[in-house]
Amino acid sequence: MSGFAVAGWGKALPERVITSTELAERFGVDEHWVVSRCGIHERRAVDPGQTTASLAIDAGRAALARAGLTGADIAHLIVATATPEQPSPATSAFVHHALGIGGGAMDVNSECAGFVYGLVAAMGILRMDRRPILLVGSDTHTLTVDPADRDLSILVGDGAAAVVLVPGPEDPVLAWNLGADGSCADALKVQAGGSRMPTTPETVAQGLHFAQIKGNEIYLNAVRFTVRTVRETLERAKISPAEVDHVIPHQANIRIINSVMQHSGLRPESLITNLDRYGNTASASVPLALTEALDADRIKAGELVLLAGFGAGMTWGSVLMRWGGTA
Repeated sequence: MSGFAVAGWGKALPERVITSTELAERFGVDEHWVVSRCGIHERRAVDPGQTTASLAIDAGRAALARAGLTGADIAHLIVATATPEQPSPATSAFVHHALGIGGGAMDVNSECAGFVYGLVAAMGILRMDRRPILLVGSDTHTLTVDPADRDLSILVGDGAAAVVLVPGPEDPVLAWNLGADGSCADALKVQAGGSRMPTTPETVAQGLHFAQIKGNEIYLNAVRFTVRTVRETLERAKISPAEVDHVIPHQANIRIINSVMQHSGLRPESLITNLDRYGNTASASVPLALTEALDADRIKAGELVLLAGFGAGMTWGSVLMRWGGTA
């Protein structure tokens, strides 16, 4: 017996909404230009006092309640985030304490591919230790973007979502694939604040603690690497793209998503997206779309669900599951 099931899920979204109308007025552009560029009508942003950990705690608490478990029942906590609570300790330490989790805790920083990476890590841990795992994706990228940066400001949003994985008799995962290419690390980065470039008054004055993106490079590589990981996972599972019932990609940009769907041969009607309402929520985007699909009862037992993500680094990954229902 080496399988698992999803016993609970939950999400946390800030109440503050930033509409594309508001951003269009701020940057002196037409709202249609904003929406046509990214497919996002509105996104959520944290208020003062809300953080990556506080969103993760709320999402984790909701997932535990749905599973009928408490933090003490969780053997391992994994928090996927690229916007940590602070440089040290890991964000998972704060979540661990707040939820009263009894087991281990760690962060995964694979940027927007973080939840998929975390899921694969959780699968491996579950095979060695048959106890429940809480997996959370949480990011607050609105806090890392220069308010004057139009291109990134229209894309990002904040949010968190979590799932509780418990041991089960069936292994729902048919295949998975992870990859990375560090030669692309310069395409999307927060340059200052680490050991390579410690924060100084000069780095702050130059705005090097804000995220910087090379949009065209990210676009091309995101499509290329996501199509690659989807193909490799489907080939390993011996499943054709047309057989996939539901595709939940990283919610980055509707042009990237549509290009990935087209070049992968995936059916347009299989796409699950909430990009228009939340924007790019980074590590939270895949689990947010998954939890909303489960709440809406869109995913039925026995259906094939493909999760795929890509992020800065660059990193990418995908997991194909035959949904086994909930524990």
